[in-house]
Amino acid sequence: MKTRFKPKYNIRKGDSVVVITGNDKDLGKPRTVKQVLVDEGKVIVEGVNIISRHTKPSAQNTKGGIIKKEAPIHISNVMLWDAKEKSGAKVTREQNDDGKTVRISKKSGEVIK
Repeated sequence: MKTRFKPKYNIRKGDSVVVITGNDKDLGKPRTVKQVLVDEGKVIVEGVNIISRHTKPSAQNTKGGIIKKEAPIHISNVMLWDAKEKSGAKVTREQNDDGKTVRISKKSGEVIK
């Protein structure tokens, strides 16, 4: 993807998020983001969208068998978790005193770390 039109997302690796749509929807349970796939507009969230892969035995995996792992979901299906409000929150960006951009919850006004 060209860097000129690269989208900017408010969700980063390690953030607590809530899944707001899909089979794993749970608005009261925060989960951790494992990876953000910026080019595809997707995220891999811990314990969400589990798929089964059937693998043949190989040098690395001598047994083979069924492996369960998380598949990516679209970034629009998750929302950042606001710990103060105990719910998902929309986010705005502002610059702090040091000139760094910080994410601020629109609901509570708290900085999201």
